[in-house]
Amino acid sequence: MFLEERRQAILDLVQVQGRVSVSDLSARFGVSDVTIRADLQALADQGALLRTHGGAIPIGAGLHELSLTKRRQQQVMEKARIAAAAAELVGHGEAIFLDSSSTTLAMVEHIKDRRDLTVVTNSLVVAQDLLGLPNLSVVMPGGTLHHDTASLIDASGLALLSRYRIVRGFFGAHGLTLEDGLTDVSEPEAALKRPLVKMCRQVVILLDGTKWGRAGIASFAEVREIDVVVTDQGAPSSMVEAVCALDLQVRVV
Repeated sequence: MFLEERRQAILDLVQVQGRVSVSDLSARFGVSDVTIRADLQALADQGALLRTHGGAIPIGAGLHELSLTKRRQQQVMEKARIAAAAAELVGHGEAIFLDSSSTTLAMVEHIKDRRDLTVVTNSLVVAQDLLGLPNLSVVMPGGTLHHDTASLIDASGLALLSRYRIVRGFFGAHGLTLEDGLTDVSEPEAALKRPLVKMCRQVVILLDGTKWGRAGIASFAEVREIDVVVTDQGAPSSMVEAVCALDLQVRVV
């Protein structure tokens, strides 16, 4: 196969699959990883695709965020099961973090009966839903309002949280891959999540089956930083097994 034919075939795969990895392309076309990286960079330079760590995604994929309202309407039943299962991990008297993802938001109804619970969140929607409950305290870091996610994003506002012992952090993600870890479609969101992941003693990821094998443009955690993944029956068994092999706990609901 000539160079231009290979590059066109790579571009076709990116459009069909939504993402490609260097290792998979190298095996498919029988060329070295160095050659594939050169192909991907050349296509990126032409504006034909977007390079990611370890692969590539289509131009425009993940470069805009779905509004929170739209995201809450996707995979509704799966997210409900995942949220209920994740909420079982929350005990009385703990301090937890909830991010602004739609799946994490679905947890709120399941934790309102916890006693002496402190909820740290950057989500205005989470804070509003917990408003007025005497058994819960809500703590919000400072930041700039991000309209699409109705959240505060600014890592400089996290200093306040250093006084709290956050037992568990619950995070959603645009996608999870072994190469890229957890990724988001917004660099500001990812920049906020990176230090928060490190502040939580246990990191719990809420991930519906469509998110496995997907990669956004900004990584916020490596796979080794994850403790628990709560997902649904749509998660690919091969990836679940690969993650479990890394001593991560995966709960399929």
